[in-house]
Amino acid sequence: MKVAIAGFQLESVSFLPNLTTVEDFKRAESRGSEMLQRSRGAETVIGGFIDICEREGVEMVPIVRTSGGAAGPAADDAFDHYCQIIVDGLRAHRGSLDGVLLDLHGACTTPTRFDPDGDMVRMVRNAVGPDVPVMLALDYHGNLDASTIAGATATFGYHYSPHIDMGDTGRRAAECLVRTIRGEISPVTAIARPGVMVPSILSATTLQPLSSFVSRSVELPHTTPGLLDVSIFAGFSYADVPNCGFSVVVVADGDRNLAQRTATELSESIRQARRELHIPGLVRNLEDGVAYGLERAKSAKAPVVLLEHADRMNDSTHVLRELIRKGASNAAVPFLWDPQSAAAACEAGAGKTIRLNLGGRSSPRSGGPVSVEARVLQAGEKSYSVTGPMGRGAKVDLGPTAVLDIGGIIVSVTTVQDTAVDEDPFIQFGMRAKDFGIIVLRSKTHFRAVYEPLAEEIVIIDTPDWGPADLKTLPYQYAPTTTSYPFVDHG
Repeated sequence: MKVAIAGFQLESVSFLPNLTTVEDFKRAESRGSEMLQRSRGAETVIGGFIDICEREGVEMVPIVRTSGGAAGPAADDAFDHYCQIIVDGLRAHRGSLDGVLLDLHGACTTPTRFDPDGDMVRMVRNAVGPDVPVMLALDYHGNLDASTIAGATATFGYHYSPHIDMGDTGRRAAECLVRTIRGEISPVTAIARPGVMVPSILSATTLQPLSSFVSRSVELPHTTPGLLDVSIFAGFSYADVPNCGFSVVVVADGDRNLAQRTATELSESIRQARRELHIPGLVRNLEDGVAYGLERAKSAKAPVVLLEHADRMNDSTHVLRELIRKGASNAAVPFLWDPQSAAAACEAGAGKTIRLNLGGRSSPRSGGPVSVEARVLQAGEKSYSVTGPMGRGAKVDLGPTAVLDIGGIIVSVTTVQDTAVDEDPFIQFGMRAKDFGIIVLRSKTHFRAVYEPLAEEIVIIDTPDWGPADLKTLPYQYAPTTTSYPFVDHG
């Protein structure tokens, strides 16, 4: 068997003013044998693809893999650039390929495309022809409809958020491909959409009732003859697109009616629970949340997490500014994205004290820069392999990075944006998360795998950035929203 592998990922926040450029994607790009070397053994989708291909003796044709993380829309020329690389790579092997494994996100947008992931699937299908099986792996936060996945033979999504099963998702897709090529199964795919949107903070699969739906989706293929796979997608509510929101995708062995019936039934169950998906009182406002966290930390035996969840680019300064205003100490703000400040601190060097206008540059909603005097504790290039449960083994390159002490608040400032979701932002700098009274995180759900057991309490703070808990505050133009709330129901 000979199988092509490719990946292009971006979770687009439509409302952010800056586009994600070719240069941004190139920072995370790997091609050919380097792609296999970087991903082999990693608990990522591509790592899962590789696991099964090597186990089954499949000849791999690695084309390209890149990711822009969660950021503004992809520039049209960036999307076109990587489409061309993937299509050219497939056409170069046309006639000799037995299958394709494709790793996309599902919530990418560009200035001229609502559904570029679907466009890429169609281009891949056109490049390999109608008979070559194409297995598509997507993020749990993908926005998709029937058109998005029509070109794929079968579609698989992460089951969990935190995304601790990215590697397993790649393995599910690759195993299905191998069995399809061998003629053991004939996968068919169906999709249903319940017409519900939730903010990312409420998409965590550890929360009820979502946890029960996900458990059911995982169990169904093991208890229902003919079902191969079931995926629930929560969607990504900060991409302003017509197919925004939840969806259910079911893969069956040759039985399209079974696939559609299962997808429709599970989708309807989610719709019936739409009010319960909203959890009142989960978030606090900025001043009350920070004040409560600081008071709680006085008697806590473990760190108190202040979750600045509405941040979308890891540069929001609302909580940092409030901590400084209140004279906080023994606090940590890991992975604040600010290339200018990182460069200035690296130029000054460890041991120097400098003045900075720190963070808050991605948009006016991010809080604006905070004027600080900071002592540089560490400075230089920083890269490492992930040790946490989400994407374990994946390579992270933060570029020039500095650790600053701002009156007892320790801030790590990065050139390449990344989100602190595990203990690596401490471990990789010789620190321990448990030594801090307050930790500021900007994740939405992924932090829970590590910080739910580690923290004394998680205080979720709503700020006016582009990922708010109240979706009604967003200037949607295309998403099928209504004014119904506490859920957004576009049925």
